[in-house]
Amino acid sequence: MQKQFILLLCLIVSAASFSQELKGKITEGTATGQPIIGASIQWLNTQIGTTTDVNGDFSISYKPEFTKLVISYVGFSTDTITVNSPNFIHHSLVQNNELEEVTINKERKSLQKSYMKTANVTTMSSKELLKAACCNLAESFETNPSIDVNFSDALTGTKQIKMLGLTSPYLMITEENLPSVRGASQAYGLSFTPGTWVESIQITKGAGSVVNGFESISGQINTELIKPVNDIPFFLNAYGSTDSRFELNTHFNKKVSDKWSTSLFLHGNARLGKNDMNDDGFLDNPLSKQINVLNRWQYTDMEKGWVSFLNFRYMNDAKQTGEVDFDKDRDKFTTNYWGSEIKTQRYDVSAKLGYVFPDMPYQSIGFQTSFNGHDQESYFGLNRYDINQKSFYSNLIFNSIISNTLNKFATGLNFTYDKYDEFVGVPNIARDFNRIDNSVGAFFEYTYDNTTNFSLVAGARVDNHNRLGTFITPRIHARYNPWDRAVVRASAGRGKRSANIFAENQQLFASSRVFDILNTGGKIYGLDAEIAWNYGVSFMQGFTLFNRPAEVTFDFYRTDFQNQAVVDLYASPQQALFYNLDGKSFANSLQLDFNYELATHFNLRTAYKFYEIETDYLSGSAQRPLQAKHRFFGNLEYETHITDKGQQWKFDFTYNWLGKQQLPNTASNPASDRLPDYSPSFSLMNAQITRTFSSTFEVYVGGENIGNYKQDKAILGSDNPFGPNFDSSIIYAPIFGQMYYAGLRFKIK
Repeated sequence: MQKQFILLLCLIVSAASFSQELKGKITEGTATGQPIIGASIQWLNTQIGTTTDVNGDFSISYKPEFTKLVISYVGFSTDTITVNSPNFIHHSLVQNNELEEVTINKERKSLQKSYMKTANVTTMSSKELLKAACCNLAESFETNPSIDVNFSDALTGTKQIKMLGLTSPYLMITEENLPSVRGASQAYGLSFTPGTWVESIQITKGAGSVVNGFESISGQINTELIKPVNDIPFFLNAYGSTDSRFELNTHFNKKVSDKWSTSLFLHGNARLGKNDMNDDGFLDNPLSKQINVLNRWQYTDMEKGWVSFLNFRYMNDAKQTGEVDFDKDRDKFTTNYWGSEIKTQRYDVSAKLGYVFPDMPYQSIGFQTSFNGHDQESYFGLNRYDINQKSFYSNLIFNSIISNTLNKFATGLNFTYDKYDEFVGVPNIARDFNRIDNSVGAFFEYTYDNTTNFSLVAGARVDNHNRLGTFITPRIHARYNPWDRAVVRASAGRGKRSANIFAENQQLFASSRVFDILNTGGKIYGLDAEIAWNYGVSFMQGFTLFNRPAEVTFDFYRTDFQNQAVVDLYASPQQALFYNLDGKSFANSLQLDFNYELATHFNLRTAYKFYEIETDYLSGSAQRPLQAKHRFFGNLEYETHITDKGQQWKFDFTYNWLGKQQLPNTASNPASDRLPDYSPSFSLMNAQITRTFSSTFEVYVGGENIGNYKQDKAILGSDNPFGPNFDSSIIYAPIFGQMYYAGLRFKIK
């Protein structure tokens, strides 16, 4: 309570000021054009200035004596406009053909870090997503050093992401700030959003905003989809790879009226061929098919201050994996051959409504709501797992100021409802785990920003949950710019969540492990809620090295668990134990980044990461399994100049080195099914070449795991999959080996 009290004191921080704030948006060509990122905004004959963010938005201090605002961006004509009041400004810049050569020399960064944001946020633009195959959201972080990408098992091909050394359940994953991957969708939900739908991704390290809920512990990943008002009439992406995966994406967009726009996104992918590159008799990747449809509607009335979105979505995903000779019609639930099917249907309906007061652009009210259904039917050999989740979410947010625009606040109410119908059929457990979770909460978040060198965001929320009780969630972020191109950030906050132990650990179903839940007094599977505090500091410095821009970043974060639903794989290779934490559990994460522009259009991005993650298990304190203590990341990107015809070459190379990883206990297995205590260290290399023939057509080819590194002995007991030693969940490296792909993109503008 002392920690909560100290953080809550930050809510009463206030600062007097004599100035107001002017907000606006800068776009290309017209009011409905693409937002301009990084445009310079400055009051004439002053040193007061700012830049536009990823959405083209900006805010700048305002005084009545400031009347001339200079707006500029490389490649566009500079405009000076007259401002008589702090009303919202929507201004469009026009391209200057005479500056075309200058435009070639200035590129927008595809991975952006701000010196002015209070939280430690990295923004990935759609350009960054095009640097890799990026077929879905789970595969979009290969070139981002903030996120670690791993395989979760040897069968489903599902990629698992980690941040600050913790797996995705400890992240809040949202889509346009609406809850997205949670509950039943934790294992495979990141693969349900195609990469071509994404406009940008914001990655926040540490405690997130209280506006978005109480579950975030290690950070937040928010995905912004392409907006209908900014989309082009038609887009096509076709993809194929040597692992027999094929994909087709089409986008259709139409401006229905001066205020209404709509987009229809169609996605389909399939893996049709059987691959067994390590000759263990099991498919390295599942046979799969997915159909995904999204219809978006956007209403915009800038004069009256209204903006709204409506989304309708349906997805059907089917995977089949197991032994190469498995026939689902013949061998399902038999011991002829080991096989697995995972069938998921999902539908989503969501709406967002926002109103900005025309005479008070600093004041707005917004309402968000969504309803989704997630239905998964699956079996893994003789094990069975079915889960159906129906969720409703609503959030009402009011934003305004206290006295002046340097002191802002956001407050509101939200409601969450989740109905789970869950069946688990494994040795030792064969029953339903049905439940209803609901919560109602209120939040208040205060922001102070002097628009120059200091800002603070302090918030708290109070929630009443039918299983977690009534509790307070405090969080705080602070930023200070001590000198030019330098920023220091600090954050602290508390998170609380229900651990969906089966949905989040589905890789364990593809084993012969016996599941045991050792606690029975809690309200979630007999366990108590997970509670953790996260603290972090960050420093970023930009500088010039050999007349080229460079940047270094230092991040350190610590997560301390007060309680945790421990998943114990150390007790025995034939068991998976679940129990409440009795002792300590923590995760320390250190990251050092160095980014440098080697030459024009030639950029280097590097990162070193150190993790210290320990938990007190029944057998004693040990490192969290399948987590490398040391990792190194490197990325090189090079682009040629764009010709008069819009032609260009793009080259991208990514290198990852992973140190040794602690492996679960297999000491009691027969010698042929044992693994060492630690995995070997290894390297992975990915590359892609893109040829742009015009502004409307381009092709790309690439490769993943070019060095062809494969894990030795990926599946234990593969010769007897119904025996006691079978386990496909101990995966620390790729099992498929080299994979090459090619694709094309076509646009009608």
